[in-house]
Amino acid sequence: MSDGLWITFEGGDGSGKTTQAELLRDWFEQQGRTVVRTREPGGTEVGKTIREIVLHSRGVLGDRAEALLFAADRAHHIDTLVRPALERGDVVIQDRYLDSSIAYQGAARALGADEVRELSMWATGGALPDVTVLLDLDPAVARRRLDADDKPFDRLEAEKAEFHVRVREAFLALAAAEPERFLVVDATLPREEIQNRIRERIRP
Repeated sequence: MSDGLWITFEGGDGSGKTTQAELLRDWFEQQGRTVVRTREPGGTEVGKTIREIVLHSRGVLGDRAEALLFAADRAHHIDTLVRPALERGDVVIQDRYLDSSIAYQGAARALGADEVRELSMWATGGALPDVTVLLDLDPAVARRRLDADDKPFDRLEAEKAEFHVRVREAFLALAAAEPERFLVVDATLPREEIQNRIRERIRP
């Protein structure tokens, strides 16, 4: 799609995606690269509104409506932020992409992984990252981390344990199906070791 480099971070809530993404940004910037840090949903002004609806709305939101809102955010995000950045030759480091929708809405909400993937691929014109880092973590450990943060849970974080087990299984299945794109890292490792493994995968 471009001359830039696009890296996405995936994993359950509490797996350390943001920490590792920030460390990776610092590393690229030290090399003189221009880095665009973004996330889904919420990487654009439109996305911020969608994020508030899907993660913090107090009303009832149907599963299909949730999946469609994520896809709408994704289409706008790719068109207005990610694709232009890559065409400039920038590095895009992104928290979550279509793999999250496949895991959360497709598998955990049982809407169908293939259907949700096709929706996102249509919404984005088939855009896929160069590297997807999956930070794998037992959902029970993740919940303890989230509890320690002492912050209100969003709609997805508040789901029951069985939901998060399905999410993890779906992520691992995605990684097994696309090993050329995915790097799976044990999220319980020291953060420096995790970062080193990510950098080794990304280096030419």
